[in-house]
Amino acid sequence: MTGVLQGKTAGTARTAEAPRSDLSADIRRESRRATLRALGRSLLTFVLTIVAVLILWVGALTIFGISPYVGKGPLDVWNFLFTVPAAATNRSQLFGLLGTTIGHSVVGFGAGLFVALVVALVFQLSKGVEHALMPLAMLLRSVPLVAMAPVIILIFGRDFASVAVIGGIVVLFPALVNIVFGLKAASPQMNDLVTVYGGGAWTRLRKVALPNSLPEFFAAVRISVPGAITGALLAEWLAVGGGIGGSVGGFIAGAQFSAVWTAVVLVTGTALLFYNVVQILESVVLTRMGMASRT
Repeated sequence: MTGVLQGKTAGTARTAEAPRSDLSADIRRESRRATLRALGRSLLTFVLTIVAVLILWVGALTIFGISPYVGKGPLDVWNFLFTVPAAATNRSQLFGLLGTTIGHSVVGFGAGLFVALVVALVFQLSKGVEHALMPLAMLLRSVPLVAMAPVIILIFGRDFASVAVIGGIVVLFPALVNIVFGLKAASPQMNDLVTVYGGGAWTRLRKVALPNSLPEFFAAVRISVPGAITGALLAEWLAVGGGIGGSVGGFIAGAQFSAVWTAVVLVTGTALLFYNVVQILESVVLTRMGMASRT
């Protein structure tokens, strides 16, 4: 009798485990499918964006009747980089300048996003600090960066620090607003649950607010990528020189219009590429976490 009961118990356990195993496999398959769909949508968006930019580029040259001597199309840029006799020299020069600008962009992006995240966390932990400093931050945001640049250069000099400050300012404020909004969007019920179990402000921030703010954090990163490149170009033009921003003026003065258009194309293409890489990463991560509906 005991053996019969044990056999029935084991059979019941195996029967119960089988549906759970099937359900787990179904969940994993659905997660993979959702991830692939998100990845496909992001890649399609990237391709359509490139096509739209090319159409607008050629259309603007045609509609406004810009002289071929000044206005260069996609084929002109391609020839400048790959088919003319000096193509190797052109590539070496332009891609070297682009590498410098990307390096400056990374500095500004890292500085601005780090400060934005730290300030947003402080605001979340202390409402008094937020009420005191947020109006000041918005006031500073309304001051044109070109007007602030001479003061920044006087304080930090025409050096690496100015790149970090100018690029960081361009990134800081949009990222700060997005991250603060995301941290505030946490469920009050979840915060109350953490409080009931004895959690304090730091625990609520770590367990509820930060995970919940991932969509807004990725939005801040997406916005910051082109902003960081803009800040790098501005810093190069106003302060440190070098890179695309510090060289375009010389290209224009020397009537090197093919170089000007190629530089603009490289910077624009880099911004689009980085933006879409972040968007693809965002789609994959949020889909796997079940938060894709909030993008």
